[in-house]
Amino acid sequence: MYVSKRISHAYFVCERRPTLTSATETCPHNFAEMLPTEMSLKIFSELDIDSLCSALLTCKLWHHIIEDSDHLWRNHCLTVRAFCQQEIDGDRQYGLSWKVTLVRNYRRGFLKSEWLRGRYSNINSADELLDRNMCSLDVETWGEILEAELER
Repeated sequence: MYVSKRISHAYFVCERRPTLTSATETCPHNFAEMLPTEMSLKIFSELDIDSLCSALLTCKLWHHIIEDSDHLWRNHCLTVRAFCQQEIDGDRQYGLSWKVTLVRNYRRGFLKSEWLRGRYSNINSADELLDRNMCSLDVETWGEILEAELER
């Protein structure tokens, strides 16, 4: 049984059976089959990014609804934009979808926000960073991080 973190009531669960089923067979408790797509999108819009990605993997119908909704990805992308404005704006000007833009910049935005908050201020060697999710950062980002460190 696959359940998103924020969707826990049994009514919202889409059960997967271990046997092979036809593509037309439906899940008896799948809210997305009973509600208009707009209502399902409203429910999915309440999820954080991790839960949204989990819901994307729940069943084909949820995947289709979430994957095709640029609005869901846009909201999360704008949150990441607070830390990666230049990267987000560049990707959007290049014509990338909100989802692709988010995927390309989510880890970078999270890492940048952690650096700016001082999470890595007391690192003594590169070995202490080995278990962290690191990614490349541009020169402007490193400048922001160094300014934040100097102010601490």
